[in-house]
Amino acid sequence: MNTPILVTGGTGTIGRHVVRLLGEAGRDVRVLTRHPRASTVGVQHVAGDTVRGTGLAEALAGVETVLHLAGGAKGDDVAAGNLVRAAREAGARHLVLISVIGAGEMPIGYFRMKRAAEQEFERSGIPFSILRVAQLHDFVLPVARTMARMPLAPAPRGLRFEPVSVEEVAARLVEVALGEPAGRVPDLAGPEVLDIAELIRTFAEAQGRRRRLVRFAIPGAVGRAYRAGANLAGPAALRGRRTWREFLAERDGARDRAAARG
Repeated sequence: MNTPILVTGGTGTIGRHVVRLLGEAGRDVRVLTRHPRASTVGVQHVAGDTVRGTGLAEALAGVETVLHLAGGAKGDDVAAGNLVRAAREAGARHLVLISVIGAGEMPIGYFRMKRAAEQEFERSGIPFSILRVAQLHDFVLPVARTMARMPLAPAPRGLRFEPVSVEEVAARLVEVALGEPAGRVPDLAGPEVLDIAELIRTFAEAQGRRRRLVRFAIPGAVGRAYRAGANLAGPAALRGRRTWREFLAERDGARDRAAARG
């Protein structure tokens, strides 16, 4: 029996890739979203909000596996708690959560919130899997773009990222969801550890520009944590293949092809 898999955040950056891959794997998908779209063959959209706790009972009806991808700048811990309680009442058998590398280690509210969301899953009493991932190429891009536009680009010392491909993250999430609950699975990061200065320079070069950088230290506990690499994956992490340069080249190529088509 092909019971539907519920995907929260299924219309987002990662979610739309996950929904597509689940469909290609022959699974029916139910997408919980605040702005439902017309349903298609194999993909049902239902209205709901994990932070407010609305629409969850209806969305979880007949569901055994839940991929919780919805997230924002705040409220992820509340959303996780609401979803867990509704999933417990609905009899779900596998909860999958995407989180961020450094959750619980970085002294920043966002990372603490992500850890609190993980704890909701860990204490749920429902078999679960948690995948921590590094920042997506797509999320690092606006940071590099903004800084590269400045005549003197700010580049804090010790600020490093491991940008990873959204397609690789989505593929791993689907693999985890279709497997058995595994608790905390190995983290997923990109193939490179890149200083912010290198990210800025590479982006500027891709635009045919050069930028002067202003190096400085981030003060306090946050700066110490970044310099210590608390936001970076450990040796047991899985590594994607697509590099930052490859991402920029593919993005520019797609943009040129679109311009050529008019």
